Amino acid sequence: MNAHAKHLLAAHGPLLLVWGALFLLFGSLSENFLSRDTLGTLAGQVPPLAIIACGMTFVLLVAGIDLSVGSVMALCGAVLGYTLADRGLALPLAMLLAVAVGAAVGLFNGCLSVFLRIPSFIVTLGTLEVARGLSYLATGSETKYLGSRLDALIEPLPFLGVPPSFLVALAVVAAGHFVLVRSVYGRHLVAIGTNENAVRLAGIPVAWRKVGVFLLAGTLAGLASVFSTARLGSADPNAGVGFELSAIAAVVIGGTSLMGGRASVVNSFLGVLVIATLAAGLSQTGASEPTKRVVTGLVIVLAVTVDALRSGALERLRRRLQSRRIPKTTPE
Repeated sequence: MNAHAKHLLAAHGPLLLVWGALFLLFGSLSENFLSRDTLGTLAGQVPPLAIIACGMTFVLLVAGIDLSVGSVMALCGAVLGYTLADRGLALPLAMLLAVAVGAAVGLFNGCLSVFLRIPSFIVTLGTLEVARGLSYLATGSETKYLGSRLDALIEPLPFLGVPPSFLVALAVVAAGHFVLVRSVYGRHLVAIGTNENAVRLAGIPVAWRKVGVFLLAGTLAGLASVFSTARLGSADPNAGVGFELSAIAAVVIGGTSLMGGRASVVNSFLGVLVIATLAAGLSQTGASEPTKRVVTGLVIVLAVTVDALRSGALERLRRRLQSRRIPKTTPE
């Protein structure tokens, strides 16, 4: 095994083992879980959350947070439904408009948080309510049924067995991984999350880079709304409730630090697979909706606790190593 393979195994192996263990667990509890239908269901459910989790990874990387993504997804879906059902716009134009609305909300979040120095938690908490209210206004508080207009996005491709939405989600994850690992912008974001003041003193425009991650999160929420609306076959103003928590859970499970400076888009995608498999397995074993919420909440608490313990252990190790350094002496 070469060094690159060992690195990949160390980086992604634990999450793959957890995902495999969940499959074996629910496969033993439900005779229908280990089937092609289950994999098809997961392939249809994963894309919206995977796309949102990719954006959330970048936000958390710079020590921010975006609680509005679920409501923004609902708002963009409402815009998509309104423009298709009530205005008769062409599908590509309606999709572009929905994504543009998400980008505008993300830009608003970023500018307000960065330039006015308002904590992103507060800004996006307010945007969560605003976007949800606007989604009700755009749909008249009613679900807009779109029929088969978006079916092409979610129907499995005959030669692959997965829908186009899943392939788009994989493309988003691959692009996010490339930006984070291979681009100068990605390295700047890691540095900002690690030590923002040092990056600012180095002459790098920190503010616009931080605004950029919120813009990205909003844009991807708009893209996710297209696939969520396609899967539901309708624009529902109640769509996306709790998506922000699921996205944060998936990203933190993937090893992204809530304190910033450490992230992996690929691991965030694996975290999404863990969350989706957990939800599907609980459904097939007859778990109630409250039970699912309890389990998801416990997973979030466990992931955050592990992250805090890991960060604390690393900090203690760093201090211990510093204390053992031999002090410099001056000649007499």
